[in-house]
Amino acid sequence: MKNILVTGGAGFIGSNFVQLMLNKYDDVNIVVFDKLTYAGNLDNLIPVEENPRYHFYQGDICHPHEVDEVMGRYNIDTIVNFAAETHVDRSLMEPGGFIQTDVYGTYILLEAAKKYQIERYHQISTDEVYGAVLEGRSKETDKLHTRSPYSAAKAGGDLMCLAYYTSFNLPVTITRGSNNIGPYQYPEKAVPLFITNAIDNKPLPLYGDGLQMRDYQYVQDHCEGIDVVLRQGQVGEIYNLGTGVETTNIEMARLILKLLDKPDSLIQPITDRPGHDRRYALDCSKIQALGWRSAHSFEQAIAATVRWYVDNEWWWRKIKSGNHYQEYYQRQYAGREIKN
Repeated sequence: MKNILVTGGAGFIGSNFVQLMLNKYDDVNIVVFDKLTYAGNLDNLIPVEENPRYHFYQGDICHPHEVDEVMGRYNIDTIVNFAAETHVDRSLMEPGGFIQTDVYGTYILLEAAKKYQIERYHQISTDEVYGAVLEGRSKETDKLHTRSPYSAAKAGGDLMCLAYYTSFNLPVTITRGSNNIGPYQYPEKAVPLFITNAIDNKPLPLYGDGLQMRDYQYVQDHCEGIDVVLRQGQVGEIYNLGTGVETTNIEMARLILKLLDKPDSLIQPITDRPGHDRRYALDCSKIQALGWRSAHSFEQAIAATVRWYVDNEWWWRKIKSGNHYQEYYQRQYAGREIKN
C-alpha cells in the first residue's frame, strides 16, 4: 500500500487520518479526493500541504469519470473511503443526499477498485448501523437496525462492500466507529458545538433529558485503529472501533463547561430529535485481538478537544460566522427550547 486514495480526506476524521499516515510512514503517498462540501475544508490539511507525498484532487465520488481519472493518474493501490454525508440531523432534513453519496458513491468507488485491481478497499462506517443498544454491546455479526436516513445509508454502503467481496473477491475491510471527537470537527456536531458555544457564553442545545449514552473516542485513536485494520485486518471482515466506555450527553456537556469554567446554567434542553437512539455500545474485542486499544480516556479526549478549540479560534469562528452555518443553526434549533 504505497499510493492511498483518501476520499473525504478534507473532512474531520479523514484529515486526521491523512496527517497520521504522512507522519507515521515515509514511503506512503496520499491523494486526498474531496468534493469540498460545507464540511470539507482545506484548512484541515494545512499541516501537510507542503509535504511532497501529499496530493489533492477536488472531485465527487458520485462522478465515475473523476474517480477513474484520479485512480489512473496516481496509480492508486488502496482506497480508504471517508467520503459521506454524516450528520443525523441533516439526514432528517434532506435524506436524498445521504443516499446519493453514502450508497451510490460507495458503489462508484467499488467499481473503480475492481477495475484497477487494488490491494485494499477500506470503508469507514459507524456504530449507528446497529441502532439503539439498550443492553449489552454490538458485535460485528449483529443484525443491522437503522433508525435514521444517515444510518440506513451507511448500512447500505457497508452491504455493498460485502457484496463486492463475495461477488468479485474484492479485498474489502470495514470499520464501524463510535462517536469521534478532536481537532477539525465541523462545529455542528455536539462536542465542538457545545465547546464553541460555551466559549462565547451561548446556550448548549441539549436534546431531551440528555441521558442518551455515547462512546466518545479521540479521533487520533480511531485513525490508529483504521491503520491497524488496513495492515492486519482480514479481508471481508468488519471491525468495531471504540473505547468501550459510554457517557451520557449531559455528563459530556457538564465536563466541557467545567473545563472552560462556565456555569451549568448554559445547558438548554430542547425537544428531542425523531428516532433518537438512546444508547450505542460496541464490543471491540475483535480489533483488540489485533493489538489495538484506545489510548485516551473520555476525560482525556474531551480535555484535548477543548484545548484545541480554545487554541484554534481562527479555524472555527469563520465557519460559525458564515451564512451557511447560521442558516442551518437557525433552522435546526429555533423554537425548540424546553421551558423549566
